[in-house]
Amino acid sequence: MSEKINGISMVDLRGQYEKIKLKIDTAIQEVIDQSTFIKGPVVQSFQTELQDYLNVQGVVTCGNGTDALQIALMGLDLSPGDEVITAAFTYPATAEVIVLLGLVPVLVDVDPETFLINPDLIEAAITYKTKVILPVHLFGQCADMERILAIATMHKLFVIEDVAQAMGAEYHFTDGSIAKAGTMGDIGCTSFFPSKNLGCFGDGGALFSNDKALCNKLRMIANHGQSVQYFHDVVGVNSRLDAIQAAILRVKLPYLDSYNIARQLAADYYDRELKESEFLRTPKRAGNGSHVFHQYTLLITGGVDRDKLRSRLADKGVPTMIYYPLPIHQQQAYRSDRNSVGQFPVAESLPSRVLSLPIHTEMTQEQLDYIVSLLKEELAGN
Repeated sequence: MSEKINGISMVDLRGQYEKIKLKIDTAIQEVIDQSTFIKGPVVQSFQTELQDYLNVQGVVTCGNGTDALQIALMGLDLSPGDEVITAAFTYPATAEVIVLLGLVPVLVDVDPETFLINPDLIEAAITYKTKVILPVHLFGQCADMERILAIATMHKLFVIEDVAQAMGAEYHFTDGSIAKAGTMGDIGCTSFFPSKNLGCFGDGGALFSNDKALCNKLRMIANHGQSVQYFHDVVGVNSRLDAIQAAILRVKLPYLDSYNIARQLAADYYDRELKESEFLRTPKRAGNGSHVFHQYTLLITGGVDRDKLRSRLADKGVPTMIYYPLPIHQQQAYRSDRNSVGQFPVAESLPSRVLSLPIHTEMTQEQLDYIVSLLKEELAGN
């Protein structure tokens, strides 16, 4: 193997940094020179620039994506025991914040093609205690927001979008209008974890809304519940994006669309080369907007032992990941009679069959060729 192929990784943050090193280093040095590390003009500038990119009325930055979800729920004046509908197959941060706030996660199974929350099943999960629908735009494409928003309007529910894996994705409504992921519901929440499509060099997160009054409340909650220093109107949290991370994000935000295109080109190549395999099912595009491929997740079929395949690929220099090894209701922390085993057949079937291939902004054609060639070779010998 060449050196480049030998260095295949799920995400190449070093390679991405090297291409914008001078801008990043300069931006960090400017923060150090100013020595305003918390809040300050750099954070404010990033908020404004992200607001313009998303075409949304307000952006509130915070410490990480999980904080963003927690602050969003805190901003809606919910009461203990209120129910929040979310997807059964996703990273558990969504359920985690719901439980932490004394709310009840009500899980809904996912679509077998897209792995996104199945809107056909949402209405049956609504009770008089339901207050929020929290769809996750999993792996890089939006859930069926037109239907979710219609259901929410009919039942007078809030909608919080989890956009952590789909920054920059677009959703196309049937009336021809287009919106960025995270700007359609009452609140959008994202993470700037380093491996995200828009990632910083540590932890960071943000909330978005078209409701300015709600944005002001979210900003207050994220700042210890104070709108004026030392005057605390509500119980809040201490959750801030620091100035160095904001400076890095200001450099990377103008590259977000090109980063997403790079991921899409790699996904297109995988699709072309793998779609005819009798042992694989390539990712399904929902058909209602763009897919920015935070992950390229295959479904293993045809009786192939996924874990043995994964091990053989790793032995020859191709890492893979399992997103996710358990649905939420089978995690020890979230088991309950309300969300019992057997209730979510699609979510329960996916962990043993999904396999995510390397996909990031720096993939070379040589790497893609090697991954595809090796995968085909290993499947042929299955």
